[in-house]
Amino acid sequence: MADLSADKNVCLTMLRDMDRDRYLACLLAPESKRGDLAALYAFNAEIARIRDAVREPLPGEVRMQWWRDLLEGNPHGDSVWHPVAAALLKALATHNLPRQTLLNMIEARIFDLYDDVFENRNALEGYAGETASALIQLSSIVLSPEDAARSAEAAGHAGVAQAMAGMLLLMPLHRRRGQVYVPQDILSAAGLDREAFLEGADKDRIGAAIDIFCAHALDHLEKARRSVLPSAVAHAFLPVGQVEPVLKAAKRLGAGNLHHGIQLSLLRRHWLLAKAAYLKRF
Repeated sequence: MADLSADKNVCLTMLRDMDRDRYLACLLAPESKRGDLAALYAFNAEIARIRDAVREPLPGEVRMQWWRDLLEGNPHGDSVWHPVAAALLKALATHNLPRQTLLNMIEARIFDLYDDVFENRNALEGYAGETASALIQLSSIVLSPEDAARSAEAAGHAGVAQAMAGMLLLMPLHRRRGQVYVPQDILSAAGLDREAFLEGADKDRIGAAIDIFCAHALDHLEKARRSVLPSAVAHAFLPVGQVEPVLKAAKRLGAGNLHHGIQLSLLRRHWLLAKAAYLKRF
């Protein structure tokens, strides 16, 4: 069997390189919870990066199936030696986490392997709910199972806002791949389709679509903030503290989001995470 202490360190190292914000959130969390949070976040990073590692959807689906088999109790022979897999199984057992939620997360991530467009905002919210929102809720269970149920509504809205902010951050990369995460109903409202958005010529219409997209994300963020958040699960929401500055930057940049990254400086991200941890709100 794998060394669980070593697995924790591997997960944290992986997050440091691939998801710095959740890595820092782990370091700010109670030490006794850090390893299991890192396992969840590393699993999320593993399935989120599959599109980067494959050239065609089918190999990506094979990798997704490897994780699905693990969670369904049919692991491949090398699974027990995979540090993220071992740490994830330990977290599942320790906190009695719902495996179906993780399976739904994998299923939602199949969307990333293709170049389809969300039909409408409801489809986007469904994707975000099964990925970012689910990750916040699972983390809340790790931190305090008694309080997690009371934070479910906040997790739902916060996850949608966080996922949408992430889509804006990655918009230049998505465009190079031919991916569009702005739903079709928002594109249509701005007088665009997928091809016109990717072409990037009509800056006014593209700016309008991004403005609608940001407004929708901000609405979810405000709904999340109106929910009562138990302090015991606040660390699950720390990365959400960066959403509003990202959305505001995207609104200012407009069509420029297709070409230019809007990532906040590392120093500012550190400060926002520390602020959220101290105030226990995002």
